Amino acid sequence: MTNGQDLHGEAIVIDAVSPLLMNKTYIEWYKEGGITAVAPTVASGENAGEALRAIGGWLRFVRTRDDLLLVRQAGDIERAKEAGKLGIFLHFQGTDPLENDIDLVDAFKAAGVGMIQLTYNVKNRIGDGGSERTDSGLSYFGLEFVKRCNEVGVIVDCSHTGYRTTMDAIEASSKPVVFSHANAKGVWDTPRNIADDQIKAVAATGGLVGIVGFPGFVGKSDRPTLDQFIDHIDYDVNLVGIDHVALGIDYYLGQHLVADEETAKQVYDDMISSGRWRPEAYPRPPHRFPEGIETPRTMPNLTTRLVERGYKPDDVKKILGGNWMRVFRESWG
Repeated sequence: MTNGQDLHGEAIVIDAVSPLLMNKTYIEWYKEGGITAVAPTVASGENAGEALRAIGGWLRFVRTRDDLLLVRQAGDIERAKEAGKLGIFLHFQGTDPLENDIDLVDAFKAAGVGMIQLTYNVKNRIGDGGSERTDSGLSYFGLEFVKRCNEVGVIVDCSHTGYRTTMDAIEASSKPVVFSHANAKGVWDTPRNIADDQIKAVAATGGLVGIVGFPGFVGKSDRPTLDQFIDHIDYDVNLVGIDHVALGIDYYLGQHLVADEETAKQVYDDMISSGRWRPEAYPRPPHRFPEGIETPRTMPNLTTRLVERGYKPDDVKKILGGNWMRVFRESWG
């Protein structure tokens, strides 16, 4: 049998969603876990000025670290792998930083933002979030946003977005569309997970679904196993094929082993009171990520378990990062 640890070392490993890196000290955890490239969440509900300041902080941070490399094209990730560095590409979880100006897509792309999520659970100028009372679909501004992203090479991300808005965006896009972090309702039916036709529609664009480790999206247990996490990979692979499944694990600052109990509860209460989280989709903490990959530090355990579950080495490499690389090449060059 293939050695999972060796395979992990050979593979390009990409985690496409990391709110955890709102605190940059956790960069070391990703390096320890053998990650090749990771996408910090640099903005969500912020305005344009706040987002630009966050981007500036990241650009300076990467510039001053010999072990990091800013990713603008797919080849930058290959160079990071060869040099033993960690690639950083920037991600918005929501379009609030665009305010009312579609030209800010161009500006943020020039500053290094490679992927932008349509909404973060609530309604905005683009359309309805996944936790909204309504589900009215993509606005005219949203249609313009998708078109501009396609033109300048920003990946459209449908995570946290309402069903109709998602399907409208997929139909409008001429480039691969993704769910950077979303699990299957067919495995665990919770409001934040996505339906089979959404998974199929994204795959039809050439895009993919990143499997997420937040416990409330994995299953009923508040201590999900690694096998329960991989069940979501299996489901999507069986539904749309091996080329359309990847990782967007979504480690965050309020999770178990990062925040203490009091801090985690405060983070949760703040998100609930703001309306950005709803209790039917987000259970109360502690939020324990799947056993064996509780943090990015132990990511090789996932590779080992995928091999044990019968995945061939080339298919494991696709899940770990190869499928993201294909989307990046088509979107970024």
